[in-house]
Amino acid sequence: MKGLRVKITGLLLSLVLLVPAFASAHTVSTKGPTPDLRSALGQLLGEHALLAIVAMQKGYDGAPDFAQAAGALSQNTDDLSGAVASVYGDDAGAAFKKIWSSHIGYFVDYVKATAAKDEAGRAKAVADLESYRMAQAKFFADANPKYFDEKAIADGLKMHIDHLLAAFNDYVGKNYAAAYDDAKTAYAHMYMTGDALAGGIAAQFPAKFTDAAASNPASDLRSALEQKLGEHALLAIFTMQKGIDGAPDFAAAAASLGRNTDELSAAVASVYGADAGEAFKKVWSSHIGYFVDYVKATGAKDEAGKKKAIAELEEYRMAQAKFFADANPANFSRQAIADSLKMHIDHLLNAFDAYVAKDYAAVYADARTAYAHMFPTGAVLAAGIAAQFPEKFHTAAPAPEVMKVWFKVGSDRLIIDGKATTMNTKPYMDNGTNYIPLRYLAEGIGAKVTWDRAAQSVWIDAGAAKAQFWVGKKYMEMNGKRMEIGYPVMLKDNRVQVPVRFIAELFGWDVAWNAKDWSITLTKAMETETEAPADMAGMHH
Repeated sequence: MKGLRVKITGLLLSLVLLVPAFASAHTVSTKGPTPDLRSALGQLLGEHALLAIVAMQKGYDGAPDFAQAAGALSQNTDDLSGAVASVYGDDAGAAFKKIWSSHIGYFVDYVKATAAKDEAGRAKAVADLESYRMAQAKFFADANPKYFDEKAIADGLKMHIDHLLAAFNDYVGKNYAAAYDDAKTAYAHMYMTGDALAGGIAAQFPAKFTDAAASNPASDLRSALEQKLGEHALLAIFTMQKGIDGAPDFAAAAASLGRNTDELSAAVASVYGADAGEAFKKVWSSHIGYFVDYVKATGAKDEAGKKKAIAELEEYRMAQAKFFADANPANFSRQAIADSLKMHIDHLLNAFDAYVAKDYAAVYADARTAYAHMFPTGAVLAAGIAAQFPEKFHTAAPAPEVMKVWFKVGSDRLIIDGKATTMNTKPYMDNGTNYIPLRYLAEGIGAKVTWDRAAQSVWIDAGAAKAQFWVGKKYMEMNGKRMEIGYPVMLKDNRVQVPVRFIAELFGWDVAWNAKDWSITLTKAMETETEAPADMAGMHH
């Protein structure tokens, strides 16, 4: 798959095909432009972390499939560059690719220097990675200066670099448990980085990402399931490789896969209860055991054993499909889930069989397909769960911000949201009607004011609302429609003054009159501006 647009199209096509069977149409939505962007970036960045760690291990070991592992990592870079290009243009995509590719090259340099016991070479690679992270941070900050902080991005990239180096150094030091802990941390961190990038991009382009928030209860569920299911697929594939090779880190890889199972089981328990979590764990763990049986039978050239493992995987997928359909009968189809699980099983077996046959190009194509398949699976599961428990996964609208305007009859002081302005004229009262200088009020709340001297009229442009007032007239026009004011528009101290209550209510403001000091307070609930995303540097467990 080349580029984010192709990847997203494939993901959404899968959803279109699966959702009618998996989930009802009446759901709390887990989808939308921003959650989809979050999902795509998390998928690609998480895949980068795990593929980079695997490629570094393969390179150090001199494994025969190193070139293909590196090729898969390069394809991931192409997809990430396509993601950048889809937002910022082809030139930016090419610039990103050049910078991003450089850090992969520096990791390769570090691996080579480690194998050669070249400490100076290792130090140079680390220094090059330091230069890389500053260049990469500048790239993003330049592309999105309002929502991406250069230092925060640089700090986040330092964590990414440190995670990958730690995983590699622990592998070289044969501290395999730590190596796989580091790998899990690296993978999770890249999802958090993807969340931050998605939030910043959505804030930068609100017209394109109209749902604004990358994070809400339903999309958080989707992201969590996608993350853990994707991790399961790649961990299972590489653990099966370790098993057939008799690698010394097989037990540590299998233990990491076991922790992933614990995390998925906890996710199920958080929705359906502890008993359901345990039931899920028993069924899910069984299919991992059957994959191990398949590996062992392959190593022993036991065709009967391989067939038995496949038959057990067939039984597993039906049991797993029944589990979900029983838990959520209104939104999950047993047959649709069983069909999706067959694809998952086939992907993993194909990747393993290709590895045994030394068809390494096919191995990594199958691995990427297996990983990608888990994302629509996670999305559909999340949609079904959100539909089942709408009260739990409902996204509450944010409380609106309130703008406040204060002024006082006879005073030249105008305060808008705490910011004081001195006017060159004063609000006044005429025959019981309070007047305020129109320009100061309108410009203070963000409207554009234009004075037509010849017509003795004022235009107010407040976005969708466009109003015109004439000096001495008791009417005005709003978007071309005439409206009666009841009191004349006045010209005082060379400033057009309008009745306070009319202009306030016209634009939807509440008016409060304080008879004690003759002050007036206008308030209005405003649409909240999209906030900048969370600091990337703080995104870690």
